[in-house]
Amino acid sequence: MPENGSFANCCEAGGLAEHPGWLGAGDAPPSRTPRPPWVAPALSAVLIVTTAVDIVGNLLVILSVLGNRKLRNAGNLFLVSLALADLVVALYPYPLVLVAIFQDGWAQGEVHCKASAFVMGLSVIGSVFNITAIAINRYCYICHSLAYHRLCRRWHTPLYICLVWLLTLAALVPNFFVGSLEYDPRIYSCTFVQTASARYTGAVVAVHFLLPMAVVCFCYLRIWVLVLRARRKVKSDNKLCPRSSNVRSFLSMFVVFVIFAVCWAPLNCIGLAVAVNPEAVAPQVPEGLFVASYYLAYFNSCLNAIIYGLLNQNFRREFQKIISALWNPRRCMQDSSKGSQAEGPESQALPEVSAQRPVGADTL
Repeated sequence: MPENGSFANCCEAGGLAEHPGWLGAGDAPPSRTPRPPWVAPALSAVLIVTTAVDIVGNLLVILSVLGNRKLRNAGNLFLVSLALADLVVALYPYPLVLVAIFQDGWAQGEVHCKASAFVMGLSVIGSVFNITAIAINRYCYICHSLAYHRLCRRWHTPLYICLVWLLTLAALVPNFFVGSLEYDPRIYSCTFVQTASARYTGAVVAVHFLLPMAVVCFCYLRIWVLVLRARRKVKSDNKLCPRSSNVRSFLSMFVVFVIFAVCWAPLNCIGLAVAVNPEAVAPQVPEGLFVASYYLAYFNSCLNAIIYGLLNQNFRREFQKIISALWNPRRCMQDSSKGSQAEGPESQALPEVSAQRPVGADTL
């Protein structure tokens, strides 16, 4: 099957010089249609902002959950897993993409190319599966509360998270047999090549995007139905009526899902179209549309922490606390010492009392 000329070809005996867009010793940049001079600076700016916000925001999420006992619950462990999925691309693939933009080609070698493409896929599929797990967790918590406390005990959640990442790794293994992880000079990235195999590309879009999004839509639709029924039957049993905090938590995670779907839908639609007819569709995809869809997908990795900060009061308060502690550590130490001195025998009984109450969903 002939590939689109914009995609990288498989390695040949000649080494890196055989790859379009790969810079070897003494190699000139690849010959292709010249781009406007503003394209590379614009892509660099988007990637730099995305990387900075990604690192800061997702570290704030992780530190907030690990440092605050109120936030350290089963549901928020999935948020930590999602934050790690978003954080990993900012630490390895994005800096290499920036170097490729500055050098107008890939000069880091094949090993880094394969590794960065693998990490990129790990982040993407891990994010999809974590968002799906969060939706299932919220669905069980709100719609099947009795079963939730049996299925989602404290020691169960780490097992579920490990299962999510094992499925993510299993989903990435076929890429090495298909040979679909290559450098694409249009986006300056080593990534999944949609024209490597039409059937495999269709399977990737279906299994890694359409099916998880269908599961998430089902879970949130059932939650919406329960919320609407509860509002119509105010005098019914209180167990069937979600608290406003539950609804706020559900809304924040629903926004995370919607924004993820919006950011990744264009790229997956292109992949689905290419899978239907690679020879006819792939050459017809405008380069600007393809590049914009990719960088829109990259930009999603920095948005989740912003959503938590805007919609979740507990996360927003914890973000402010961490930032103020970093800005003025001496004052933070004084405040913590005063708080520890103010604790009395009565305050030591609080954890036991709070353990008897169900965990509020506003902490999720």
